[in-house]
Amino acid sequence: MATSLGFLYVFISIVALVSGLTPAQWRSQSIYQVMTDRFARTDGSTTAGCDLNEYCGGTWQGLINRLDYIQSMGFTAIWISPVVKNPIASTQDGNSYHGYWAQDAYALNPKFGTSADLKALSNELHSRGMYLMVDVVPNHMGSISSQTTVDYSKFNPFNKQSYFHKPCNIDYNNQTSVTQCWLGDNIVSLPDLRTEDSNVANMWNTWIGQLVSNYSIDGLRIDTAQQIDTAFWAGFQSAAKGIHTLGEVFNGDPNYICPYQNYLHGILNYGTYYWITQAFQSTSGSISNLVNGINQMKSTCKDVTVLGSFLENHDNPRFPSYTQDIVLIRTAITFTMLADGIPIIYQGQEQKFSGSNVPSNREALWTAKYNQNADLYLHIQKLNRIRSWAIRKDSTYLTYNAWPIWSDSKTIVMRKGYAGKQIVSVYSNSGSNGGTRTITINSGNSGFTAGEKVTEVLRCEALTADSRGNVGVSIPTGRPGILYPTAGLRGSGICGL
Repeated sequence: MATSLGFLYVFISIVALVSGLTPAQWRSQSIYQVMTDRFARTDGSTTAGCDLNEYCGGTWQGLINRLDYIQSMGFTAIWISPVVKNPIASTQDGNSYHGYWAQDAYALNPKFGTSADLKALSNELHSRGMYLMVDVVPNHMGSISSQTTVDYSKFNPFNKQSYFHKPCNIDYNNQTSVTQCWLGDNIVSLPDLRTEDSNVANMWNTWIGQLVSNYSIDGLRIDTAQQIDTAFWAGFQSAAKGIHTLGEVFNGDPNYICPYQNYLHGILNYGTYYWITQAFQSTSGSISNLVNGINQMKSTCKDVTVLGSFLENHDNPRFPSYTQDIVLIRTAITFTMLADGIPIIYQGQEQKFSGSNVPSNREALWTAKYNQNADLYLHIQKLNRIRSWAIRKDSTYLTYNAWPIWSDSKTIVMRKGYAGKQIVSVYSNSGSNGGTRTITINSGNSGFTAGEKVTEVLRCEALTADSRGNVGVSIPTGRPGILYPTAGLRGSGICGL
């Protein structure tokens, strides 16, 4: 119990108990992504039997009741799915449980709870020293209809056809088409708003200012950000009180996604996501592509330390749908959480959920009974713990760009942090059947000094640098390793220090 309480002190102490965080303040956070409908029911029930195309019963009150589950894993913030009213109807495309089919921006989704419930969630998070990020969708509204039969009068505040572009199919090779044509289909159409129009922009700006103020929101995740003209963002972010934004730009090319940081504070790091997924989903993954990709992101993006680092979300297949090898899964999670940027874990990732395409990757968490002894739950808890300790010891850890200090065809070694307070992490894609090997980490890149005591914190293994500062590290059955100067761990409770 003493260790657990010490851990809570560590990660609460690195954040200020205030509402509304700047991009710089978000660097130190660790985010747990919640799909509200699938996280927890108000009554706390954990019975199975949920049609993943329909509403399953998760609520904001249910989330409040289960915040200990998230906080005990070491997270300092949650990102919840869109909160506004959607049309509720069973269709061939499923129902609106996810929240991305807005109908009335000024009303809340009654399936999730009341205004009082959402305020209570925000207040409870802040009382714990935690923060609230809300998903918003300024690109489109949602209509249960074909594209030609939309009843625009049902939308609030955009209740006239003139607020929208004319229907057309997106050509992703044409950026004008990307920003002006419609997502969706003729079952559920997603009318595309004319966000380049000053009236539309002003209406959104008024709305977001009120939403942030009314619910004391600390950050925004912005859906379909690449579908919106870039001139829109300056006014929107200003109206949102300057809190951090993470835009979804669903593309893996740094040359395409990085320029969005000229308009948005941050984006989800899809570039690194694809390289991590490819490198560790099998023993034949490309480590060299990962090395080159990390370096390319750093050289192309304005600031990778405020991007969202993730391995899973509600739009992409879960990593265990590619491999069931627990060692490879742990390795990929470790890389994601210790990379530059703000780590994001999607609910169910800690329970090794393995759904592939939508909606199977949107499982109800209660089917896992909120197991806090699950292998990946405990692993993520350790990762949050060492990361938050590194931040506490040296705030410049957050702005130090992680870099590959050594690699071969199967292994990559990363360093983040200045000498004496650095994390050096070791990753292999050899998997659980890869046997054990030993590598030597050179002092010139690692920052370790002659005779320095070093602790591998996942296995609590004591190591000592040789007379030149080199450290020999074993990789037992392909498992990841995290090295930290032993002297710097004193008082952390990590590995009993």
